[in-house]
Amino acid sequence: MRMEVKVYRVKGVFQKGTHKESFTKEYRALKREDVEELVYSEIGSKHRVPRTKVWIESIEEIKPEEAENPVVRKLSLEL
Repeated sequence: MRMEVKVYRVKGVFQKGTHKESFTKEYRALKREDVEELVYSEIGSKHRVPRTKVWIESIEEIKPEEAENPVVRKLSLEL
C-alpha cells in the first residue's frame, strides 16, 4: 500500500494572554490527523500556548502548486 504525501492549508486562531492571533500555515502530511498534531505542537512550542488555547478553523487539502510557503511548495513539486 503506497501512502501519498498531501499538502494542507490550516487556518485558525490562538490566544496568548488576552490577545487572539490568527494564523495560516501549510504542511505536508499523510493525513488530516497528522496536520492537527503538527499545528498544536508547533504553535504550542513557538508561542508557549497550551493546546486548549489553539482553535483550528479549517484544514483543507490543496494542490502543491497552490502552496504559498516556498519550502512546502518546493518539496512537493520536486517529487
